[in-house]
This record gives sequence, C-alpha cells and structure tokens, in this order.
Amino acid sequence: MRTMQSLASAKINVYLRIVGRRPDGYHLLDSLMVPISLYDEIHIAVALGEQRATSPGVTLAVSCDDPTVPGGETNLAYKAAALVCQEAGLQARIGIHLRKHIPAGAGLGGGSSNAATVLKSLNTLLALGWTEARLCQLGARLGADVPFFIPCRPARIGGIGDIVTTVPPLPARSVVLVVPPFSVSTPWAYRRFDELSSVAPASVPPWQFTPAQWPSREWLINDLERAVLPAYPLIAALKEALLRLGAEGVLMSGSGSSVFGIFRHRIAAEQAVTALQAHGRAFLVEPLSGPPEAA
Repeated sequence: MRTMQSLASAKINVYLRIVGRRPDGYHLLDSLMVPISLYDEIHIAVALGEQRATSPGVTLAVSCDDPTVPGGETNLAYKAAALVCQEAGLQARIGIHLRKHIPAGAGLGGGSSNAATVLKSLNTLLALGWTEARLCQLGARLGADVPFFIPCRPARIGGIGDIVTTVPPLPARSVVLVVPPFSVSTPWAYRRFDELSSVAPASVPPWQFTPAQWPSREWLINDLERAVLPAYPLIAALKEALLRLGAEGVLMSGSGSSVFGIFRHRIAAEQAVTALQAHGRAFLVEPLSGPPEAA
C-alpha cells in the first residue's frame, strides 16, 4: 500500500475578461489567477495490481468530510484518478479522502485544484514520470481551471483556461476572502453574461501585465460581476465593505460567490476579517508564489 498526503490550494482571479466564445459554446478568457493559502487536504492510498495491463481493473473510492460534496464518479478527484489509471494502464485499488476547507461554489477552484493535485500526487506516488506539460494536457480534459493548478503559480490564463503562462510572483499582501452563505452556479453566470452581451460596456484596451505588480484598482476587473451582482446584492455590499475597511482593491473571484480584498497592512486585514465574519466565512490568506509544498 502506497500513501500520500497532499495540499490543494484555492485561487483567486485578480483580473477576468471574457474575450470571445467558441462555436461549441465555451468562453475564451483573459485572466490573471493567483493561488492562495487556503487548502483542501487530500489523502491518497494505492494498492497496485499488475501494472500496464492490457485490460486494467480499477477500484476507486472517494470520500469527503463535507456531505455536500459528491464522492462518486461526478467528483473531479475521482475523474482524475480514473484518467490516470486509464492512461497508465493500471490495475489498482485507489482510495481518496478529501478534507474540505475551500468553500464549494465560491469561484475559488476547489474542485479543479483537487483534480490537479490527484494527477500530480499519483504521478509521484506511482513513479509515472509524466511531465508537467502532459499533466496539463490531462487536466484540460477534466476541466477548464485544472491546468492552472498543475504548476500552481501566478499565471496569465487564456483560451478556455487551458493556456497557462506563469508570471513572476506578486508582492506580498494580506488578502481578506469573504464567502457569503450561498453559492453561485458557474453555468448560470456565463449564461446570464451572454444574455447581457447586447448591452456590453465600452471596450477596454487589452490589459498589459506588469511583472511583480498587482493590477491597479481600475484593472481589477471581472466581467462576470455584471451578470452576478444584480442577482446577488450581498456580493456588491461585501465589496463596498472591504473598501471601507481599507482594502486597496476588491473583486469577486471567478463566477462568485466569494469576494476578496487586497490589504497592504496585515493589522487592517485582521480587523476586516473580524468585522465581516457576521456576513459569511471570512479568511485571512496570502498569495502563493508556487504550489503548497514549495510555498
């Protein structure tokens, strides 16, 4: 029996533009994504049978301490493990247990991060020797955000999320993350954005990333806010509250429901966490320069 304990980090989008749409309906993105110090814990146990068998036999079981998270074949961690077994031709019994700390349905990429972490962990645990590029290709088959979590470094994201260009680490900041007591459906948010496309605001020039700098406040843009905030006014209220409490800039992450504020001074950030706990789950986190084990 081989076992491994891994951390899967959350992410925030500090810039998110929707720049087009493919014929198959997938949206084309331009985004800056940053991993943050909020983690799920993933325990993996593997018992191998004959390796690289012609007709692999696989037994997979995924459990989770959060009853709202499915543990079966719809779970991205399950799909990731199944994909590894399929690609490697493995006969194995694999058990995965998730301890969830990243809120689901909050635009923080928890499920995608879990999937990427399973891909990387099994690659190490089974000594498969797959390159980061191959892991990214496999991740893209699981979900749009999964490739980002393979290198798990600050990155400019293009395509449907499958084009990942890492960028230098951003300066140290305290990030206050607030997750209200509801989730937002990602498919709904994109559908609503499409419905509003006929009343799009004036176009904004392409954003030019400046290495080792956070975007200025006017470039903290998330196109999905235009679709989500009218239906969820508490998200807009949380943004305003973070600004009043001293944040340099605020934004909704992904399709919501989470909101984050960037603080230069940790004491102000700690005070903001205390002030906002009554409105949802509030976390004080930091941006990461690399994956948890290297952070």
